[in-house]
Amino acid sequence: MRFNTAVVHEGREKNETYGATLPPIYQSSAFEQETAEKLEKIFDNKLPGYCYTRVANPTVAAFERKITKLEGGIASVACASGMAALANAFLNILRTGDEIVTSASLYGGTIDLFRDLEAFGIRTVYVENNNWDAFETAINDRTRLIFAETIGNPRLDVTDIKTLANIAHRRELPLIIDNTTATSYLVRPLELGADIVVNSSSKYINGNSSGISGVLTDSGHFKWKKEKYPVLADYIKFGSMAYIARMRASIFRDIGACLSPQNAFLNLLGIETLGLRMERQCQNAYELARWIQTSYPEIHVNYPGLKSSPWHEIAKQELHGGYGAILTVRVGSGKNAFSLINHLKMARRVSNIGDTKTLVIHPASTISLYSTEKQKAAAGVYEDLVRISVGIEDIEDIIQDFKQAIECINGCGEKTE
Repeated sequence: MRFNTAVVHEGREKNETYGATLPPIYQSSAFEQETAEKLEKIFDNKLPGYCYTRVANPTVAAFERKITKLEGGIASVACASGMAALANAFLNILRTGDEIVTSASLYGGTIDLFRDLEAFGIRTVYVENNNWDAFETAINDRTRLIFAETIGNPRLDVTDIKTLANIAHRRELPLIIDNTTATSYLVRPLELGADIVVNSSSKYINGNSSGISGVLTDSGHFKWKKEKYPVLADYIKFGSMAYIARMRASIFRDIGACLSPQNAFLNLLGIETLGLRMERQCQNAYELARWIQTSYPEIHVNYPGLKSSPWHEIAKQELHGGYGAILTVRVGSGKNAFSLINHLKMARRVSNIGDTKTLVIHPASTISLYSTEKQKAAAGVYEDLVRISVGIEDIEDIIQDFKQAIECINGCGEKTE
């Protein structure tokens, strides 16, 4: 199926009892079985079924099946948030003494997570994205995974996933890619060689900021070796399902950051229009970026779809159907950035991306607040930077809103708290 057909039809159960066109919300913490023997086998993973929503739930499973189909993997695990999905993805294979090599161009919350992992003896080494020599040099005998974002948030650098995957696999390491800002509509990282893909489904997948969630998908292609990944030793027998089997039976179950059935249902509602929304939002982002760049040459505009972007050529090769729905502008000072944000009348001041509505934020004082100055610079976070997540509104209205706000930066009175 092509994308817009797949988001509507793929992954659904054919045997829904009453003919519902969407999976029902199974808002139950636990599930009864006919016999004690059957419940025992479900608990011991020897029989499919449901016993406790922290472990599995029919509504959540329907969402997982949908994501698995769209990402082209073998199985998915949905979590309570994007950060929970990342934490599960990492902790499923890491232990004290292990290291992560990652692109330095990351969402601030992910940098915070890596800092937290230091308390468990897990070290992270940051390198410049797409700097292959730096990646090769950073990898050592303790490295256990490589990580990057498809489109850095908010630097908007586009990762050459195929090349990075080749480096990882030559060193017998898995590549984990955060695909939140691109989604499977623009690119399927697993097809380019990534081994695990993670999405913060609170963003474009959900589409309207109605629920927090995250999901990870395994390609099933990586050959796990118990010598290098001893925590997987008991699961190697499951072959391509080793990674997911360990997660289901251990880390995911025991940490307990499960997705609620209600939020899984909201995601199933939102995902049906993912392709339509992304098409519109990517086009709106391109037109807004081009308009600002043409109309206000003193403002630095960053968007992968512009030829001025250092990552435009990679984006052209890797992304299909658009260049993403996020752009950033630098307006000269932090004061100017706040002025622009405060004078917008339609765009919302919200710390999210992927909404149907246009959202703006000042990353330096919010999502990257706890990053060091060095980490901010590597992630493309500056005091005068404004991140814009473009919505589905009419582009003429978006442009008009930014026109009046930009013209108010140096006049028309300050709008403050």
